[in-house]
Amino acid sequence: MKLPRRTFLRLAAGASALPAVSRIARAQTYPTRPIKMIVAFPPGGPTDTLARLTAERLSVSLGQTVIVDNRPGGGGGSVGSKAAATADPDGYTLLVASPSMAVAPGLYRNVGYDPIKSFASVVMVARSHPILVVNPAVPAKSVQELVAYAKGNPGKVHFGSPGFGPGPI
Repeated sequence: MKLPRRTFLRLAAGASALPAVSRIARAQTYPTRPIKMIVAFPPGGPTDTLARLTAERLSVSLGQTVIVDNRPGGGGGSVGSKAAATADPDGYTLLVASPSMAVAPGLYRNVGYDPIKSFASVVMVARSHPILVVNPAVPAKSVQELVAYAKGNPGKVHFGSPGFGPGPI
């Protein structure tokens, strides 16, 4: 099949323009500016430590600075979670979340976000398994025995938790 000269010239011109158009149409590289990683808990705790290790690896991998922004406060990390939920949805704000941010709207009023609609899960960074331990001097070998001991000895049993800090039972 022989193409008319005019059709051939149009096709040739279009084909010669493809390399220039493909460079323009190519997606921009990401990231082009620093990324903010919001941590809804205070510095120094386990969530913050995990976030800082993750930010360091992301910075190296992406070739861009990742800034850890601690936003503690509110019940269940709701201050930091709200900050992330209301940030521009441009991919430059990340939230290091914990299960408490999903529970907070059920426990507190007006947290300012919906844990299902406000966020898109990207990756699970870590998983933890909470444990309960007691000093060997405490005469309790089960949770039931510990509860009974605490009830029978008001003010003598104290606890510590990275999420809640020390306090009496």
